[in-house]
Amino acid sequence: MCDVSAYLMLLAPSANHVYAAETATLAAAELAVTSPDLGAAVERRVAGVDYLAFEADDLDPRKIAAQSSVLALFERASAPAELPGRASEQAALFGSEPAADVPTTSPSEVLLRPIELPRSDVLDDDLVTIPKYRGKTNELFTRLLLHVTLSQVTTRRGTAAAGRDAPTGHDQTRRQFDVLDPLAGRGTTLLTAWTAGHNAYGVELDTSAFEQFAGFLKTYLRRKRLKHTAEVTTVRRDGRMMGQRLDATARPGEQTRGHRAVPDAPQLAMTMFTGDTRDAAVLFGKRKFDAIVTDAPYGVVHGATDVRRAPRENRAPRENGKRGSAGHPTGHRPGGDRDRSPATLLADAIPVWAGQLRAGGALGLSWNTYGLSREDLAAICTDAGLEVRNDGPWLQFAHRVDSSIKRDLMVAVKPARLVS
Repeated sequence: MCDVSAYLMLLAPSANHVYAAETATLAAAELAVTSPDLGAAVERRVAGVDYLAFEADDLDPRKIAAQSSVLALFERASAPAELPGRASEQAALFGSEPAADVPTTSPSEVLLRPIELPRSDVLDDDLVTIPKYRGKTNELFTRLLLHVTLSQVTTRRGTAAAGRDAPTGHDQTRRQFDVLDPLAGRGTTLLTAWTAGHNAYGVELDTSAFEQFAGFLKTYLRRKRLKHTAEVTTVRRDGRMMGQRLDATARPGEQTRGHRAVPDAPQLAMTMFTGDTRDAAVLFGKRKFDAIVTDAPYGVVHGATDVRRAPRENRAPRENGKRGSAGHPTGHRPGGDRDRSPATLLADAIPVWAGQLRAGGALGLSWNTYGLSREDLAAICTDAGLEVRNDGPWLQFAHRVDSSIKRDLMVAVKPARLVS
C-alpha cells in the first residue's frame, strides 16, 4: 500500500479583495475538477498564513503548477524526534494560530518541505496583467475558467508541442489546444491561452476594442523581442469590406538577443476577427476548435435601441460589465430591435458555438446568475447537443463580483464520436 503524503498549497494573492475572499473555495473546486485523484482539499492555517491542504499518494507537480491560484507547494511532515529541542523550535516558528472556521495544524505537523513546481507557462504573465481598463475580467478567474474547461477536452486534436497527435492523460508532452473566445473583448482569454501555450482565436464586434488589442499585442511582442509575426488585414467579400482580421504567431521556444528560449514551448498561432459572435461559424468557416472559453455579458449596463445611434458612453468597449463582444451589453444586433437579455444572446450563440467544437471538445463560459439561472443555461447547452458538467465540485464555483453580479461558470462537452 502506498504511503499518503500531505501537502499545503500556498495561494497567490489577488488585488481584487472580493475575489481574494473567494480564492480558497474556488481553488478547492478547481483542484477537485482537474485532479480528481487527489484527496479533498480544505483550507488550513499555519502560522497565520492560509493554505489549501490535501493528500496524495502519487503527486504530479505539473498538475499543481497548472492551478490558477498556486503560488508555492509544500509537503507537510512531522518534526524529527531525533533532534533534541527541534520540535519545540519548529512549534515556535511554525506554530498554529486558531481562526474561526479554518482548521489548524498541531505544532508537531508543521515542518514544510518546498516542492519545486515546473514552469507551466510559455510566456510571461505580464502579457495578461499589463492591460488595464474598466470592466476587465479578473486574470486569475480567466485562468481558472480556461483550466477547468481544458481539463474536460478529449479531442484527438489536442496536440503535443511538436505538432503530432498526443494521447490524453498523464504523459511527458505538452498538449496544445485550439481555443476560441467568441466574445473576445480586449482579449484577456486569448492572452491567457497564449500564456499557457495554446493557440487562440477570437471574434469581437467592437472595432475599437479590436484595434486596441492588436496594437497592444504588436507592441508587446516587439518589446519582448520574441520571434513573431503580427498583421491586421481587411476582410473583403464580393468587393465589399466586411471587417478586419488579426493574424499573429509567436515562437517562445526560439532564442533571441532579448528573449531566453522556453524549453519545449510550441509555436503559437492567433486569429481574431471583427464581427458578430453569432456569425462566428461564417467567419472561421470549416475550422473547428478543441475548446470555446468565454466570459458572457453580465447584463448590468443597458443601452439604446440601436447601437449605431447610442451615446458614445454607451458604446465604449468594456470586456465585461459587459459591452462590446456582441456590439451591445446584452447581445443587441446593430440595427435590430431592443434586447436587454443576455439570455437571448446565449440562446442564439451557443448552438453556433457548439457546431464549432470538435468531437470531445468543451465549452466553458461564465455568466451572471442574476440574469440567467443555471438550470436555464444548462437547458440551452443540452438543446445544442452538449453534455453539461452539473454535479459535485462543478456546483462550487459561484461567487459574488459585486452587488449586481453573482458569477458562476459552466462547462459542457460535445460527445466524442463512437468509433466502430
